[in-house]
Amino acid sequence: MQMTDRPVSQPLHRQLRDLMMARIEGGEWPPGTYLPPETRLAQDYGVAVGTLRKALLDLAAEGVVQRRQGKGTVVASHDSDAVLFRFFNLRHRDGSVMRPESRVLSRTVEAAAPDDAARLGLAAGAALIRITRVREVDGVPILHEHILLDATRFARLEHAPEILPNTLYQLYQTEFGATVHRAQETLRAIAADPVCAHELGVTPGTPLLEITRLALDYNAAPIELRLSRVRTDSLYYKADV
Repeated sequence: MQMTDRPVSQPLHRQLRDLMMARIEGGEWPPGTYLPPETRLAQDYGVAVGTLRKALLDLAAEGVVQRRQGKGTVVASHDSDAVLFRFFNLRHRDGSVMRPESRVLSRTVEAAAPDDAARLGLAAGAALIRITRVREVDGVPILHEHILLDATRFARLEHAPEILPNTLYQLYQTEFGATVHRAQETLRAIAADPVCAHELGVTPGTPLLEITRLALDYNAAPIELRLSRVRTDSLYYKADV
């Protein structure tokens, strides 16, 4: 495992970061696993402990691992709160975080439209699972969304679990080995169509915020495509840039 024949164009700690990331991506260190002690890792790779720590700090800054005082370094895993605070960017007017509940309307399998297939890295016409649901806060619908997934990779989701959790990213990680590391979002203003308006309890034509999100894994490979249409009469979108 010694680091030999290293390209000179990349700092040593970045090369080490890439090597450890490969082991995480490959499943050798799955989410929730504590990495070996720093001294042992440094010895395994033939580097100084300081270099090893720089690599771990890079991974921690990217959200791949978590450094826990007195315990060591653990590969980050999704739990309900972590996913909510990191990926759910809608806020109450006072800035407080929402805790939405989800109501699934349907789960179907369909052929991918060309644009959707391209975004998910699939062939046109490939089978997709579409999950359609409404998310509510205090019983009030705030968001109508469609979630598209590769039906081959996520085949079980067509029927199971019978009750889907609010935070699907945790389910993807624990049941399918698919970790959402980051996401790309685009936003635009739209008018509510009749179906969406009915589910959200608004008048057709009401202004909504449309959020298109592509969820990506450690390798920037697509996992999920999500289209959310959001009421903005009592909330707003917040992002740190």
